[in-house]
Amino acid sequence: MLVRDAMSTVVLTIGPAHTLRQAARLMAARRIGAAVVLDTDAGGLGILTERDILTSVGLGQDPDLEIAGTHTTTDVVFAAPSWTLEEAAEAMTHGGFRHLIVLDDDGPVGIVSVRDIIRCWAPAGRHPATLAG
Repeated sequence: MLVRDAMSTVVLTIGPAHTLRQAARLMAARRIGAAVVLDTDAGGLGILTERDILTSVGLGQDPDLEIAGTHTTTDVVFAAPSWTLEEAAEAMTHGGFRHLIVLDDDGPVGIVSVRDIIRCWAPAGRHPATLAG
C-alpha cells in the first residue's frame, strides 16, 4: 500500500504569524494533529504539531502571544505519494515524529500520520475489544 492510499488530503495551511491558539482552534475544528506552515517570506514549508503546542503551553507560554513560526519545525522530512507505507513508517521511526507532509510537484497534497498507517495495517472491522480473550 502507498502513502497516497493512506494520507489525509485535509491539509490545514497556516502562516507563521498565526498564534498557537488560532492554530489549535483550526486543528481541533478539523480533528487533525498537524498544520503545514507556509512562510512565503522565507520560501519554505514547515510543520506545527499538537505536540509543539502542548510543549509551549507546558512551558507556561501564552498561546495568544506565541506564534506558529517560533514553534514550527522547518527541518522537515517530506514523503512522496508513491512511497510505500513501510518507507513512511521507517522515516517516522528514524526521525522520531508522527506526521509527514506529502508533496508532489505542485506542493503539499496531504499529510500521513502514524494513525493513518496503523489504520491501513490493522485488520478491517476488528475492534480491540473483540480481540481480547
